[in-house]
Amino acid sequence: MIPESFIQELLYRVDLVDLIDEHVPLKKAGANYVACCPFHNEKSPSFTVSPSKQFYHCFGCGAHGNAIGFLIEYAGLGFVDAVRELAGRAAMEVPEGRATASGGGPHLQVLSELMTRAAKFYYEQLKGSERAIGYLKERGVSGEIARRFSIGYAAEGGQNLAKVFQDHANPELQMAGLVIKDERGRLYDRFRDRVMFPICNQKGEVIAFGGRVLGQGEPKYLNSPETPLFEKGREVFGLPQARVAIRQKGTVIVVEGYLDVVALAQHGVENSVATLGTATTVTQVQKLLRQADRIVFCFDGDAAGRKAAWRALEGSLEVLAEPKSIAFVFLPEGEDPDSLVRRRGADAFRALTTQATPLSEFFLRELAGHCDLASAEGRVQLIAEAKPLLARLQSSMLRLQLVKRLAELSGFSQAEVEHLCDLRPAVQAAPGRVRRQAPSLLRPLLRLLLQKPKLASGLPVELLPDSSAEANAVRMLCESIRSTPGGDLPYSALLERLQGSECEEVLRAAAAELMHQPFAEDEVDAEFAGAVSKLREGDHRRTFQLLQEKVHRLGVGGLSAEEKQRYLEAIGVRGNADG
Repeated sequence: MIPESFIQELLYRVDLVDLIDEHVPLKKAGANYVACCPFHNEKSPSFTVSPSKQFYHCFGCGAHGNAIGFLIEYAGLGFVDAVRELAGRAAMEVPEGRATASGGGPHLQVLSELMTRAAKFYYEQLKGSERAIGYLKERGVSGEIARRFSIGYAAEGGQNLAKVFQDHANPELQMAGLVIKDERGRLYDRFRDRVMFPICNQKGEVIAFGGRVLGQGEPKYLNSPETPLFEKGREVFGLPQARVAIRQKGTVIVVEGYLDVVALAQHGVENSVATLGTATTVTQVQKLLRQADRIVFCFDGDAAGRKAAWRALEGSLEVLAEPKSIAFVFLPEGEDPDSLVRRRGADAFRALTTQATPLSEFFLRELAGHCDLASAEGRVQLIAEAKPLLARLQSSMLRLQLVKRLAELSGFSQAEVEHLCDLRPAVQAAPGRVRRQAPSLLRPLLRLLLQKPKLASGLPVELLPDSSAEANAVRMLCESIRSTPGGDLPYSALLERLQGSECEEVLRAAAAELMHQPFAEDEVDAEFAGAVSKLREGDHRRTFQLLQEKVHRLGVGGLSAEEKQRYLEAIGVRGNADG
């Protein structure tokens, strides 16, 4: 694990305004900076960056985070990669930055450099291969698009990489998946006589290759094996090239082949990526939902295509939350995105994605399609098969809509479907009367602690009420600040420490309010003293009420000596207050 002390120092050194401004141009607005949100489409800026507290907040979609969170959400990086990226900017060395492959293999950086050199070699080799160039021209791929995707060529023969790597027997070349050893111990290049498509991570670094054979050999497509750099289930092809278009459109189109992505880009459909020959995984869907509000999966319309679509649906349930959406396009028989866009044009393809089948419709259609809804047994089967899927579905709103439709199809009531599927009722019975709650005294206290964390040392947390979510947030905040040497943990570090905690949403809301309602620096201490005074008054009132209830039940004689003393003191406080 990366030490928390390193994370704190890293967040202290990195300027969030500079980081975000490189990707999203910011404008000064009072004490803060603003821009149109990079995480959802909007015409007027609601994305705000606080230079003093080093966090961002969108008042439109609720996006909120620090420098690490921005790189995770905007660039699609994992946590460790985001930390490494920021550490590079700050000229800091990550304590575990010398990450190695399991079993003590070479540094990941070394493997990355090997892949980069191989990609450049394959790219240069393409220029000298008339066969490979002819194949790409036949598929309608221009030189510009070939450059954009760094398409290359691996020539025939087993020792071509020896031209760029002097030590062809270097075991690191085998670990990177570039060279393989046969059963007789002979070494040869993995990719031979293939058009090469570099597979890049979110930062644009080459981590693997996909090779399309030019002749009649098998397999038609050959991918790199899994390596310390590359896990098929975590990556997609074409994401670095598509990222800008994905954000502009708010939609990412997922296809199955490298050439599908290339052909779509050639015709101006630039927001597409491809899976890597495996079933769509939860990790891939999660990564793409960080980039877009909508995913459109594009599959063949045959049985295999529908089976692949169902696997994609299953991989989406756990990470699909409001307001994200997923839909499916099933192409006409004999068509793939490459052939369709070349034959019918980009507008026809875009029309298909616009009219894509929503996940909910595909879900119900597939389940109902193999259940005999005319029989009681078939309707029972429908609910039984829906049950585990509904349990995995993250979106509570979508689950409610599906429950209603399943009730219509099965003949059960909505409440019965919820009961049979072990779901909590979406609508609880309304109470006879709802008591109005007074405005919370704790929200201003949260803002004060966020503005001046050192105040936590003077807060008597034992006076906080037990049941309030905001009280729990104040407790957790004070505990985190007090556990830090010096008691001055900045908000960006607090946010990282409390990520995923039960109080995270309350803290985010308080921080967003603080962004537009900061306390004057010369008034913070007085405001804090006033808040503590109100807490003491509240504690006195609660003490008096509890003791008075006991007196009513048991009389004064039922109180202990200590309780009698507290009761007399409470009466004195109450009398003064009433007087």
